[in-house]
Amino acid sequence: MNTKKIALLVSSLALAGPVVAADYKVDPAHTTAAFEVSHMGFSTLLGRFNELEGSYQFDADNPAAAKASFTIEADSVDTNHEERDKHLRSPDFFDVRQYPTLDFASTGYEGDKDGGKLSGDLTVHGVSQPVTFDVNFIGEGEDPWGGYRNGFNAETTIKRSDFGMSYGLPGVGDDIHIKLFVEGIRQ
Repeated sequence: MNTKKIALLVSSLALAGPVVAADYKVDPAHTTAAFEVSHMGFSTLLGRFNELEGSYQFDADNPAAAKASFTIEADSVDTNHEERDKHLRSPDFFDVRQYPTLDFASTGYEGDKDGGKLSGDLTVHGVSQPVTFDVNFIGEGEDPWGGYRNGFNAETTIKRSDFGMSYGLPGVGDDIHIKLFVEGIRQ
């Protein structure tokens, strides 16, 4: 290889920079953790958690290296009905005094940069269970404030009884469909 080609290769590599996973902090103002549950088989009840934080790593060139962790404040549960929310915070359901957070820590990712399956451990009501979220990449780019953001949607279904929450079965459904709408700011 001649000197000119080596210089061109070295300068190209220097401009490209190192290929590393980017760290993102979840933007709670633009992220939603929502859930759906059957109510007596007559309708679907929607709820959300209003306080959460999290972080994740994402590398489009190496999606298998993706990692994520989230913490949700259990007492921020919001179903648009004050009395029901008080009951959900009680020992019958989330028992927020004893178990103040819901936590997720990923253990692996299978898929590509556009979507796949994110596996991990979900801890609710003091019980940890493995779960897998179906993840879809939404988009990325510079924001108006000089930062860089990207976003994902993720969803899974769990059985609340697997987490020690069996109050009201079967009137209040056992299957909980969880939907996450995540926007992160690159750090």
